Formats: sequence, structure tokens, C-alpha cells
Amino acid sequence: MILDLLASDSLAFVSCAVVLGLLVGSFLNVVVHRLPIMMQREWQSQAREFLGLPDDEDRVAPFNLMQPRSCCPQCSHAIRPWENIPLISWLVLRGRCSACKSPISCRYPLLELFCAFLSGIIAWHFGFSWQAGAMLLLTWGLLSMSLIDAEHQLLPDALVLPLLWLGLIVNGFGLFATLHEALWGAVIGYMSLWSVYWLFKLTTGKEGMGYGDFKLLAMLGAWGGWQVLPATILLSALSGAVIGSIMLRLRNANTSTPIPFGPYLALAGWVTLLWGDWISAQYLRLAGL
Repeated sequence: MILDLLASDSLAFVSCAVVLGLLVGSFLNVVVHRLPIMMQREWQSQAREFLGLPDDEDRVAPFNLMQPRSCCPQCSHAIRPWENIPLISWLVLRGRCSACKSPISCRYPLLELFCAFLSGIIAWHFGFSWQAGAMLLLTWGLLSMSLIDAEHQLLPDALVLPLLWLGLIVNGFGLFATLHEALWGAVIGYMSLWSVYWLFKLTTGKEGMGYGDFKLLAMLGAWGGWQVLPATILLSALSGAVIGSIMLRLRNANTSTPIPFGPYLALAGWVTLLWGDWISAQYLRLAGL
């Protein structure tokens, strides 16, 4: 009954996607904060094991996406369920901890709102379909890994690789491309940036990007096929040059300051997957072809 309603009423489906996006956005706040810490702890644990050193007592306690409970970083007040309702709780609490009244960053509700907004766009664009469900998963993954890369210059394999395999799986059913196109999209996506990386390194002796960027473009190729790669690379380069220059100027940083490329790849790939055909058609029209 509910599925029939969502399939027949586009407004109902978009509304449900927006609400779901708010809920998922709340969870992504946890992922963006905790996953880099989890990775750092794992690296430190592996280093200690290699060196034959005992684990830190502080690291023995479980720390993952579920444990421990979220708490205020200032007073360690445990966040109660009614204080963790997406967007609403932040507004009711007026952006402050209920215990110590310390400010709660507006980043949390903004991520929830942005996730809801993107989820609504996906629902409106694809309608009630398997494509919409798959793209929602990809959108949430791209959003979380972009924020992690922007803050830590790190693209976690725990996010990138499962989505790469998922792209090949969904295209095994031809959702966005044929399996043949998806396979070569992954291969060419990885090899293209890998080649640019080594060419730049051999020429300048410096590393221009990280291996996570190769995997991210391979993942986007696995979702959209090799056809999405040219537009993705072009759009990411343009947006990276423009936005990156503006950010460097605002921060009064010099041109040698490293800029994470992952967010621009993710944005360009997401736009191309949704509107790549339209963008190509407009380019050809303007070029008179």
C-alpha cells in the first residue's frame, strides 16, 4: 500500500526521501567525526603490534560508529535520544548543550539539511525506482567521504571500495551503464589519474594527488561507465581551480598549500551521473556540432 503510494505520488516519494536524508545526515555526522579517529587508532595499534609495544589503555575501550554514545565534547554530557532528533533538537536547544550551554557547531544541522536536499533531488530526478535507491546510497557515501577528505585529506577505503564494488553490481543489472562499460570505467578511471600522478611526480619530484583520488574516480567510472569520465575530470578540474583559488585567497594561504581533490571529483561525478547527457548536449549545441 505504502509502496504503491510512493510509486504513484512523486511528491510523497520526494518528501519521504527528504525525511530519510535528514535521518541519514545525522548518522553521517557520526561517520565524518569518528571514522578518521577509528582509522588513526587502527594504524597506531598496528604500529604498536609491529614494534612489540602494549596497546594504550585508552585505546582498549570500544570506539566505533555505535560505541560509545555521543556526548558533549566540553562536559561529556551523554546525548539523550530526544536531543538527537535531526535539525529539530538543534533548533529547540538553540544550538547549545542542554547541560553546560556550550555552543553546538552549526555544521551538524547543515550537514543534515544538505543531505536531505540532495536526497530530495535524487528522488525528484529518478522517481520511485531502483536507480533512485542506488543513487541515494552513492550520494550519502560521496557526501561523507568528501567532508572527511576536506578536513583530513583522506579518502577512506572503507567508504570508497564498497561503493566501487556496488557500482559494478548495480550495473550488472544495467541500472546506469552496461557491466562492460562499468568495468572499463573503473579501469580507465583509476589508470588515468594514476598516469597523471606519475607524470607529475617524475617531472617535478612532487606528489600532486593521493591514491584515494584514483580509487574515487574508478568508483565513479564503475557507476556511470567510461562515458562519464571525461566530463567528470573536466568539471572537477574547473571547479577545483576556481573554488580552490577562492579558498586559498580567503585563508591567505600560498599556492603550495595542499588542496584535497576528492570533494571536487565527487561533486563533478555526481553532477555528471545526473545531468551528463544534458551537459554534453549543451556543449555540442554551443560548439555548433
